[in-house]
Amino acid sequence: MSISDLPLPDEVARQHSEQLQAHIRAEIEVGGGAISFARFMAMALYQPGLGYYSAGARKFGAAGDFVTAPELSPLFSRCLARQCRQVLYEIGCGDILEFGAGTGVMAAEVLLELERLGALPGQYFILELSPDLKQRQRHTLERRAPHLLERVSWLEGLPESGFQGVILANEVVDAMPVHLVRFLEGGLAERFVTWDGRQFAWQERAPQSAELLQRIDTLTAELGDEVFCPGYLTEINLAQAGWINSLAGLLEKGAALIIDYGFPRREYYHPDRTSGTLMCHYRHRAHGDPLILAGLQDITTHVDFTALAAAAQQAGLELMGYTSQAQFLLASGLTEMVTEMDPADPRHYLLFTQQVKKLTLPNEMGELFKVLAVGRGISGNLQGFLLQDRRQRL
Repeated sequence: MSISDLPLPDEVARQHSEQLQAHIRAEIEVGGGAISFARFMAMALYQPGLGYYSAGARKFGAAGDFVTAPELSPLFSRCLARQCRQVLYEIGCGDILEFGAGTGVMAAEVLLELERLGALPGQYFILELSPDLKQRQRHTLERRAPHLLERVSWLEGLPESGFQGVILANEVVDAMPVHLVRFLEGGLAERFVTWDGRQFAWQERAPQSAELLQRIDTLTAELGDEVFCPGYLTEINLAQAGWINSLAGLLEKGAALIIDYGFPRREYYHPDRTSGTLMCHYRHRAHGDPLILAGLQDITTHVDFTALAAAAQQAGLELMGYTSQAQFLLASGLTEMVTEMDPADPRHYLLFTQQVKKLTLPNEMGELFKVLAVGRGISGNLQGFLLQDRRQRL
């Protein structure tokens, strides 16, 4: 799909994108004519006031660019709350910290379900850098759970060490900047971004990061050179290790639940996955060109859950569970919630059963999305992984 096949941005959006392009072009000039794709992706998504997640464009829901599970159905957040209850109970209350709370729908539904369960956290912290999204989150909570708003606090940075409770990260890792690497006959090339006078363009150079080269050596040693045939293009996420280290540094007791789409390493770097997993989302259309619509489109990649789990363990966290979204939701009470619905209200009942299918069917979100739990100081097995735990596949 080319830009000509996508809806045209309006004039305000176009001017916004041009402002961001100017910043990226200045960075390219300072970088000697090119910057790594990881740097380009970071600016496209997070440049203050201009990046896709930092500016005020509508991103979530039917009117945005994509729909997340909490937006799709309150059942997702209610199940998540059941897992939170178990951890909070063992701690003896504790807090919840959510990364990137989107519209605030998940925060509201988690709090309302925990209230029904008699297991409210002491505080519900939201780490959010976008002023626009903070405002939307507050409005959502004021509308859906006004009596619980006093428990919610917004942060612009990680809390101090000593955090006890649950950390929630739904579709966070997939939006971290990645390096793009192409395997050549007898060598490697990293993709950089340059400006050709009219638009952003690709330029390939030898990888310059020692950390990147070390990660590639690890992959080839573990999976074999034959997996990476000449021309094989893939992504390497170096940012997730630092993020996991920061979680390990603040979490004294509790669990982090990381929900995202992705695979174990051997599935991620499959011999047939020769073009990687990078994908862009713009007005509910998916395409593979991250160099267009700067600041107006989401740029994502799937998650290598093996690398994420290994980084957590290296940071001193315990690997507590790994399974599909479907199995996690079913183990966390989804079936009970469905049986509690009133079939005498066919319209309402049909709506929720359709939502359940979307959340759990293998050809929908049920299998592609995974849940990884890491933490420390929690005894016993977590509820969400009792039906199926796939840690041995990582």
